[in-house]
Amino acid sequence: MLEQPMAAPTENQPQKTLKARFLQEIRVLFQIGIPVVIGNLLQISMSVVDTLMAGNLSARDLAAVAVGGSLFTPVIMLGGGILMGLSPIVAQHFGRRNLQLIGKSTRQALWLSLLLSIPAVFMLRNTGVVLQFMQVDPEIIPLTLGYMRAISFGVPFLFLYMALRNFNEGISVTKPAMYIGFAGLLFNIAGNYTLMFGKFGFPQLGAVGTGYASSIVMLVLFIGLLAYTWGNKAYKRFGIFERVRLPEWKYISELLRVGTPIGISMTMEVTMFAVVGLIMGSLGTLAVAAHQIALNFASVTFMLAFGLSSAITVRVGQVYGRSGMIPARFSGFSGIGVAVAFMCCTALIMYLIPGWIVSLYTSDENLRDIAITLIYMAAIFQVSDGLQVSGSGALRGLKDTKVPMIVNLIAYWIIGLPLGYYFGIIREWGPQGLWIGLTAGLTVAAVLHNMRFHMLTRSGLPKPSENKAG
Repeated sequence: MLEQPMAAPTENQPQKTLKARFLQEIRVLFQIGIPVVIGNLLQISMSVVDTLMAGNLSARDLAAVAVGGSLFTPVIMLGGGILMGLSPIVAQHFGRRNLQLIGKSTRQALWLSLLLSIPAVFMLRNTGVVLQFMQVDPEIIPLTLGYMRAISFGVPFLFLYMALRNFNEGISVTKPAMYIGFAGLLFNIAGNYTLMFGKFGFPQLGAVGTGYASSIVMLVLFIGLLAYTWGNKAYKRFGIFERVRLPEWKYISELLRVGTPIGISMTMEVTMFAVVGLIMGSLGTLAVAAHQIALNFASVTFMLAFGLSSAITVRVGQVYGRSGMIPARFSGFSGIGVAVAFMCCTALIMYLIPGWIVSLYTSDENLRDIAITLIYMAAIFQVSDGLQVSGSGALRGLKDTKVPMIVNLIAYWIIGLPLGYYFGIIREWGPQGLWIGLTAGLTVAAVLHNMRFHMLTRSGLPKPSENKAG
């Protein structure tokens, strides 16, 4: 059965108590956000499957997938982040009932997806210089290049899928992407088994087979969401596919103004953790392994807040477009409160049972002690992480993305990384010192994002009709 876009609830209900309004916000937030959270976890599961199955082939195949993934992720984060600009644009149009503008923006986002895929594919297929610069083991470079070329075939389909997903999220329809993501996971397992191990008459391609399987999954995700979007009769009113139109700069420029800072912000955060991982390499194998354990578990818990932040973006955008800044302020801070409450729960789990968490990854006693220390530190920055990602989600709902990008640059690269290097390397505090820097960067971003949202919304201005992208 086709899921219908949620009707925008009426905000002008003064008879409702504060408690009733808050409970309504939680209900809507969960309705939008929980499928997004599950969908994000399914995407992580695909990466885990790739790693596990490559590890069962050989260390060389596993290393090629790991190195290839480290190069693939920033490129996709940048392109996918730019396309995330569609979600608040659609949400605000949906709140104002500008249905034809939703269709036009979505159609132009599809064009933008294809345009973004051109440089992305070019970069992925020409990573040899980067691998040599990074002094990657020459033995795995050919296999890594084969993996990168294979996975690059799926990038246009992945970006098209992301555009359709952001359109659906913008009108509060998030379950279809979750179901399609589950189907994608099944295709990922089957594709890896067939192409990596050479089953059913196919040649054994190893890590390169993982890349081809991932490209097939991206195609499956796109076809699935395209079929849903095209076939949903309720979507006819948006007119997305009613005619083929050439790219229109008016709409693409708005997508770029809103989305480019999002893409840069997400890339800066990902690369900050990657750089810390590289610096950790100078502290020895145990430090790197402990960092990976703590970061892997923290990344899973982060998906809770990140999924809710997407729902906060949609909720703030719709309410702002329909009723103005004051109701959007209530929706935003309600969502931020829920996200922080979730992260407080994950922090409590990390604080109470760090040993059990680490035991899921390793039985090495020396590694276990370092990893437990970092799990404690991850517990500390859970609240900061929840605050920063939900605060930036609320700002995205207002299409305010440039200032948050600058904030992230300052927080992560001017404060977080240098502070971590100072404590971890110069003061010789080791892995804990580097994680102090991570915590400081996330905390600064958390405070500044939420201060920004407070300052933008406290006056109730500008009115929706005066809002501009960026």
